[in-house]
Amino acid sequence: MTILVTGGAGYIGSHLVHELVDGGEAVVVLDNLSTGFSRFLPKAVPLVVGDCGDAALLSDTMAKHRVEAIVHFAGSTIIPESVERPLHYYRNNTVNTRAVIEAAVEHKVRHFIFSSSAAVYGNPAQVPVTEDSQALPITPYGRSKLMAEHMLADVSAAHRLGHVVLRYFNVAGADPALRTGQSTPEATHLIKVAVQTALGLRPSIKVFGTDYPTPDGTCIRDYIHVTDLARAHVDALRHLRQGGASNVFNCGYGRGRSVLEVIEAVRRVTGAAVPAEIAPPRAGDLPNVVASAERARSVLGWRPQFDDIDVIVTHALAWEQRLAQLGDLRRS
Repeated sequence: MTILVTGGAGYIGSHLVHELVDGGEAVVVLDNLSTGFSRFLPKAVPLVVGDCGDAALLSDTMAKHRVEAIVHFAGSTIIPESVERPLHYYRNNTVNTRAVIEAAVEHKVRHFIFSSSAAVYGNPAQVPVTEDSQALPITPYGRSKLMAEHMLADVSAAHRLGHVVLRYFNVAGADPALRTGQSTPEATHLIKVAVQTALGLRPSIKVFGTDYPTPDGTCIRDYIHVTDLARAHVDALRHLRQGGASNVFNCGYGRGRSVLEVIEAVRRVTGAAVPAEIAPPRAGDLPNVVASAERARSVLGWRPQFDDIDVIVTHALAWEQRLAQLGDLRRS
């Protein structure tokens, strides 16, 4: 039996694919390659190029590969963009997720893992935020993810579809073996942008707002290493296969770093100046979002290994240096 990974050529998805293959799993990837890169997938993994909203393609892929479980990453992820293009986010993150869930039911898939986000919490009343905190998203991105969560829960109650929702906090870093990493041109991830600035690939990094109600006035986020996040998916799949109940889990470390603290960590690791300029706050940015991840540790047995901002930055730096050696990915 096979695990279907939608969006599996993307940043987080490709890390999971490597983890699954390392564990001896059979995997098939469905990705339209709008932000993903086939070259960073294991060579033996079949890649179906197409849109996860294509019902016929989904059905054909699932039948051909005898799909037993789905890990659904495919979607759009940039919060400020969702404010400018809400319909795109509701189609890509909500409507297309409905198509994947429907195909799962039709093909009697037993296990479904959904890539959600801390954005479903909106501006949390208490930090760290737990899975039982009220979900009050304030952006189209957060609402698109929460709608998909509700659909999945409703379908799971009506059909034999065990599911896990993983709510990501801020994902960063790269595969320690440098098989894959964040490769999207013009990416907005803070650590990637800061590292690129340190390497001279960008003239400076923008700090969006310095008057938030935080100790240094900049936004605080819980940064999680992408490999630890990928392994949380492996733990979630094991949980479902062992008969574990459907559930929702935060994926973070339970500690926050401000924008200025992250930039300082990049300066410390790279030894570069990392020039920064102050810019107006972005739509949808929140002051302080940090996870309580005790449920993932206790229920899934998740044991993160890279909970260190300097390690995350070191791996992100190594990946940027590798990308520089590879050249223009879209031309290769």
